[in-house]
Amino acid sequence: MCRWLAYLGNPIYLEELIYKPKHSLIDQSLAARTSETTTNGDGFGVGWYGSRVIPGVYRSIQPAWNDRNLRDLAAQIPSPLFLAHVRAATSTAVQQSNCHPFRYDKWLFVHNGVINNFLQIKRDLVLAIAPSFYPVIEGTTDSEIMFYLALTFGLTDDPINALEMMVGFIEQLNTDNGVNKYSVQMTLGISEGTRLIAVRYSTIGKSRTLYCSKHWRACSELNPECDLFSGNAHLVVSEPLTDLTDDWEEVPESTAIIIQSDHVVMRSFQPNFPVG
Repeated sequence: MCRWLAYLGNPIYLEELIYKPKHSLIDQSLAARTSETTTNGDGFGVGWYGSRVIPGVYRSIQPAWNDRNLRDLAAQIPSPLFLAHVRAATSTAVQQSNCHPFRYDKWLFVHNGVINNFLQIKRDLVLAIAPSFYPVIEGTTDSEIMFYLALTFGLTDDPINALEMMVGFIEQLNTDNGVNKYSVQMTLGISEGTRLIAVRYSTIGKSRTLYCSKHWRACSELNPECDLFSGNAHLVVSEPLTDLTDDWEEVPESTAIIIQSDHVVMRSFQPNFPVG
């Protein structure tokens, strides 16, 4: 599958998390420790918020460890909120439009996981997307379809409810097609520039790993020489960027996290089939 991270706090250079930690995202692209796929070399992407409302995005089909442009950009761009992703393709093509993060207006979306039976239900999924969103779909992944389904169900107004309806809709489609166990496998990272939202869920309760920092020390220990991490810094990752310590905790199954400045809310995540 894939690996991703999301950061919220004082502005830091992207390289502080993408390159410098012992088990950085670049290291994970070569040798992930808690993933079903050790190598995540089918492209990468990073999306960051700066002085403008619309976030910047850089994506490539190059392996992340072999992209000199990424290294230069990461050393020059500071951001208070960014998401980065390295991809291990499943059943869809290795092409730039299939690399995460996906962006719509001010929203960014990354995903690790899969929709089971995707090709069989793809047409029904796409037809459920609002006509206003359909023209901006660029790629062929289940991840991007999930994003635009969530937007259709009201992501910009009530993100968690929209995500629960998106998952409920997919699970119901698969149930109607005789697949009622392995419908959805996902960890999600989402932001609109002020909040960081993360979800860990799978239909059978055996989700991909997801961790969050419990304290700013978890961020600070990534690079003791960096004094840019603030006391309200938060990090959500597919797997810890350092050896696991008490400053990190695994996100429980079927859980959503909403992080905004000093406020962290953790709540249950339950699929909800949309009505009407």
